[in-house]
Amino acid sequence: MIGLFDRLFGKSRTVVLHVSAASGFHLRPAAVFATEAKKFSAHIEAETRGKSVDAKDLNALLSLGLECGDHFDLVCKGKDAESAIEALTRTFETLMAKEQPEHFTPQKADADYQASALEGEIISQGIAVAPLWRYDAQTQQEHSRSFAEAVESVQKTLANPDGKERTIALAQNTLLKTLLERANSLEEMEQAVKEACQTLHGTAMEAKCSDYRDLLRRIQTAMGYNTVIAYPDTPFILEADDLLPSEVETLPASCQGVILHKSSLASHTAILLRAEGIASLILPQPLPESDTPVILDAAAGILVPTPTPDDITAAQKKLKTLHHAAEDLQKRRFDPAYTKEGIHVAVLANVTDVASAQKAKESGAEGIGLLRTEFLFKHTKPDYQTQKEAYQAIFAHFEEVTVRTLDVGGDKALPYVDLPSENNPFLGIRGVRLFQSHPALIEEQLRAIFEAAKGKPLKVMFPMVATPDEFLSAKAFAKEVAKKYRCNIDNIAFGMMVEVPSVLFMMDAFNEIVDFYSIGSNDLNQYLHAVERTHPTLSLNPRSEALFAAIEYCVRHAEKPVSLCGELAADEVAIARLVKCGVHILSVSPQAVANTKERIRHV
Repeated sequence: MIGLFDRLFGKSRTVVLHVSAASGFHLRPAAVFATEAKKFSAHIEAETRGKSVDAKDLNALLSLGLECGDHFDLVCKGKDAESAIEALTRTFETLMAKEQPEHFTPQKADADYQASALEGEIISQGIAVAPLWRYDAQTQQEHSRSFAEAVESVQKTLANPDGKERTIALAQNTLLKTLLERANSLEEMEQAVKEACQTLHGTAMEAKCSDYRDLLRRIQTAMGYNTVIAYPDTPFILEADDLLPSEVETLPASCQGVILHKSSLASHTAILLRAEGIASLILPQPLPESDTPVILDAAAGILVPTPTPDDITAAQKKLKTLHHAAEDLQKRRFDPAYTKEGIHVAVLANVTDVASAQKAKESGAEGIGLLRTEFLFKHTKPDYQTQKEAYQAIFAHFEEVTVRTLDVGGDKALPYVDLPSENNPFLGIRGVRLFQSHPALIEEQLRAIFEAAKGKPLKVMFPMVATPDEFLSAKAFAKEVAKKYRCNIDNIAFGMMVEVPSVLFMMDAFNEIVDFYSIGSNDLNQYLHAVERTHPTLSLNPRSEALFAAIEYCVRHAEKPVSLCGELAADEVAIARLVKCGVHILSVSPQAVANTKERIRHV
């Protein structure tokens, strides 16, 4: 009763908040805002255009359809209303400052086609010539899991994303939690999604319905309701009202382009289409059925539905020019990369499993600069034999391989690794500290690595090392494992990740005991600035001056080889500066190898 009294008659505080982000108050910032609001006992509402909603309810916030230039009243009532209004104002302003436009506005290329063309909004630039194929999905029911089991599976997947857009998965996870507040079965979830989409219909946030439908699809799939899309084997341009974000990643190679009728440039689907480099447009008008090729010129922002033979020839010529440029890059992917001054910069690959190792080989990588072993077995604990066979298959692809021992903790979790709940998990048990907390797990992994190498030269590195004693302890542990299982490790070099700033102050001591260094720029940057890299409101400059200063200092004082395996290694702007700093070993994702080599050749 007292809590109800406070909410009804307690002090009320109001502030006007202005939406300044170009993409509006969409899913990701709204998810963060609603989560922050739930931390307060006060009754909190967002009011605009005569409509008032619970600001702790993500679905309700999205229903306001707040676009750039809009404003709303944030009303807090209750005993902690003052604290709530101050904290939420700061959160909102930080979110608006952090949010960049979700879409780009490319300069449209000139186009001179004889036939009439339909103008659309460019999602992702490119050209495609192929027949249209209308999206058609069929659902097959093979009920195998309960709703609760499916939800748990989906939540784990979204909590540990390994795709291109981590923030999308994290925002969807928040959205799922909101839906689960009123859905305890598949039927209730279907109704909740239906109601949410109806609420968003006609608002600026209507494109976010794809995120709701995507969550529903994920749960249905986890329960055994399989959606089958019989894509053509021959080249086609996909036409659909919209696509689910998860469907973008499963588009076949035969899909040459995408036309969407009811999406938006700020949708998560659009973000993923750009990440995949698929020529895509938004065209509101429906298209006539046709088995003949159309021209999707997403460089010019048009679709030519009934092209003349000359139009087809002109489009194919454009397409050929683009292909030649890409082919030239691919042809040179196996060539070593030298700067203009003749300095060789080795380009290695970051891999997670056998498939990505194979992709790295095909991409022209000169070796594996980082094998992330924590991603090999994400859902179930592997036994020794399973690990050994997986490592053997990966090692077989390259002569130079660097394996990082298990690195969980922080934002990386495995269901079979029991870690304590910590106030600051990024500063707790993770990386090399697992040698102390989970020795049996590390022992089994090291044994599998040593046995899989079978005398082949191999580098093993320890993550999150902060002191020389930590490195020596981990190396001693590894030697004891080798002795216990009679493994010859004369072929093994032991190194460490440079992620903790304390390492920079003890380079002389580390030079005496390590065989090599690998700079993890992502973690090093977050620890230099005391900002968690997954923080929802605080952002890190990936090219901060402090980070470059730390890298340069490490290279200058290291007496052993230094590589860099963070996202910075593939940053087109940063590559030149890294090379000039003295970093001559870069490890990047397989798809970035060819482009990274080309950038080096221009340094």
